[in-house]
Amino acid sequence: MSRNYRLLVKNAKQVVLICNNGEKFMTKHEILNLCVIENGSIVIGSDGLITAVGPAETIRDQFAGATFDKVIDATGMCVLPGLVDAHTHPVWAGDRVHEFAMKLAGASYMDVHRAGGGIHFTVEHTRAAGPPELLSSLSSRLLRMQRAGTTLVECKSGYGLDLHTELKMLQVIEEARNTLPINISSTYCGAHAVPKGKTVEEATEDILQVQLPRLKEQMSAGTLRVDNIDVFCEEGVFDLSSTRRILQAGKDLGLNINFHGDELHPMNSAQLGAELGASAISHLEEVTDQGIAAMATARTAAVLLPTTAYILRLPQPRARDMLEAGVIVALGSDFNPNAYCCSMPIVMHLACVNMRMSMPEALAAATINAAYALGCSHTHGSLEVNKHGDLLVLNTTRWEHLIYQLGGHQELIRYVIIKGNIVVDNDKTLDL
Repeated sequence: MSRNYRLLVKNAKQVVLICNNGEKFMTKHEILNLCVIENGSIVIGSDGLITAVGPAETIRDQFAGATFDKVIDATGMCVLPGLVDAHTHPVWAGDRVHEFAMKLAGASYMDVHRAGGGIHFTVEHTRAAGPPELLSSLSSRLLRMQRAGTTLVECKSGYGLDLHTELKMLQVIEEARNTLPINISSTYCGAHAVPKGKTVEEATEDILQVQLPRLKEQMSAGTLRVDNIDVFCEEGVFDLSSTRRILQAGKDLGLNINFHGDELHPMNSAQLGAELGASAISHLEEVTDQGIAAMATARTAAVLLPTTAYILRLPQPRARDMLEAGVIVALGSDFNPNAYCCSMPIVMHLACVNMRMSMPEALAAATINAAYALGCSHTHGSLEVNKHGDLLVLNTTRWEHLIYQLGGHQELIRYVIIKGNIVVDNDKTLDL
């Protein structure tokens, strides 16, 4: 072949494809056969998409005579798909480190909330912050996630709770999408909390009559791209009836339903999500057996957040029960001022230790299944031809080290690559 290609990664000890038959998700049974090529290579074309992946000798013969903008010799290294973080709240102002001490002293999430902390503290500061300040902090957080191996991330609004600030947050997310290499799935989360001075009914009407119509205008005009709609369905926040109305209105705008459910109390959120055809439901610490069964039948992904249960000392999400029931299990960092974690390798480690997931289950949950939760598994989440050339090259001969080494990702990740372009290069020769 005499054509020119963007990147060749050759002679990797392992290339972890995840899957290789166009699967959009993987359940427990399929994850037993995680697809790994020993001694493999991968070619990414000038369009940033994967042109070929396979045994090193086959790729060498197939592309004899081809030219590459960049060649990485991955001898003794592993190649994995870029990680997908299916749940984050990365746009906010104000520092809540003081709340960590309250939690360590025994305060619950709702205790902090009632004391004027939590979401309402962040809302106050985010409303006061200008777009440049919010974009600067968002960009630094996304770059930190990227260094830890995340190449596709879901980003929520939700610290405005009014039209002006919610749109400001979504515009900042849009600006980040247009200026940073990391892939972004944008989520409108105006129903993250009930604003001070409003009832649930008033907040619901504001979202339905004011916020969503303006969002529709901006989406139609092409000034905003929003992918998902989210509601915090919880006692003392948005009840099942309000949640249903908001999610259905978002679905009518063409948004994917992807919401917080059954976190602190069993609200039957899982059943509601399954009924509405939700792409995903997050948290689920208090999900019932009936909710698990409904999600499995509806193919609604469960986005589990090990950091939240860990930091708030909540019951662990029932990952094993969900996997056994055939639920599509995904993972997210839940990055926010309450759970400050940018690292999907740490999330996978916690999922394995605290939620008793196997390493292949955690990796599938942080790649193909997280992409499925965001409606992106046709383009992301595995190393297959014509998918985005988003991948990690690890300084180790076995991929499991990325999960096994708690906090070791900074030393393990040699390259982070997005659409065939190297966006992180941890050159070990520079270490002194």
